[in-house]
Amino acid sequence: MSLRASRLALGSVVVALVVLGLKFLAYALTGSVALYSDALESVINVAAAVAAFVALRVAARPADAGHPYGHTKAEYFSAVAEGVLIVLAAVAIAAEAIPALLHPAAVDAPLPGLAVNLGASVLNAGWAALLLRRGRALRSPALLADSRHLLSDVVTSVGVLLGVLAAKATGLAFLDPLLALLVALHILYSGAHLVRESVGGLMDAAVDAQTEARIRRLLSEHGEGALEMHDLRTRHAGRMTFIEFHMVVPGDMTVTSAHAICDRLEDALSAEMPDIHVTIHVEPQEQAKHHGVLVL
Repeated sequence: MSLRASRLALGSVVVALVVLGLKFLAYALTGSVALYSDALESVINVAAAVAAFVALRVAARPADAGHPYGHTKAEYFSAVAEGVLIVLAAVAIAAEAIPALLHPAAVDAPLPGLAVNLGASVLNAGWAALLLRRGRALRSPALLADSRHLLSDVVTSVGVLLGVLAAKATGLAFLDPLLALLVALHILYSGAHLVRESVGGLMDAAVDAQTEARIRRLLSEHGEGALEMHDLRTRHAGRMTFIEFHMVVPGDMTVTSAHAICDRLEDALSAEMPDIHVTIHVEPQEQAKHHGVLVL
């Protein structure tokens, strides 16, 4: 998994550099502030792609004495850093757009620049779709964050293209910097959402309700011999999901029999949920709380 994810991240660096060059060429051909804002976001794309590549290399390291649960959370640092960079890009775009809005200038010869920008957007869209599909399959927060950022960039670029065309067609030069400000607000929202989502992973956020329901169903269906499971807790760490709970068994059950139930539960969970770590605390019948997951 780690090798495939790292190769995709390295591919993102190459694609980001190509897109960056194309978008700055589009800006140079038009002088459009909106296209400049679009190109400036691509600088962030390059930095984010490099951060994702480094994070995935760190996350691939095996567990060691200092990090017994592995290094998978490193991917969240990449996603947080990407979110912060996006916010900084929004500020830089706004700083460029506000003076241009106060003193708008006509956009020069936009069609060649727009064609170049459109080509960069098509490349971005194709790569973003690939990252989204592979990021979900590999359960990689870093790849998913990169794909969502690129998809946001594609939406921004389409808006920029339409806005510059409108400015040229109507002769209303202020539409160009106005659109750049709207781009900045869109990027700011995207960055804030990405930071919030990634911080949730760093803060050991639980799995979503649908996944928790699936875990409870598997425990109930494959816990034959136990009486109940309670105090279920879950958390994400990059692609890894950690699951722990208490399992109540009859007081006279042997350790061997209880261990066999634990193995069966771990196998059932692993079959449906790859990359998981399960911890089970076995308790005698008198510790039953009569709530949680009752065994079918």
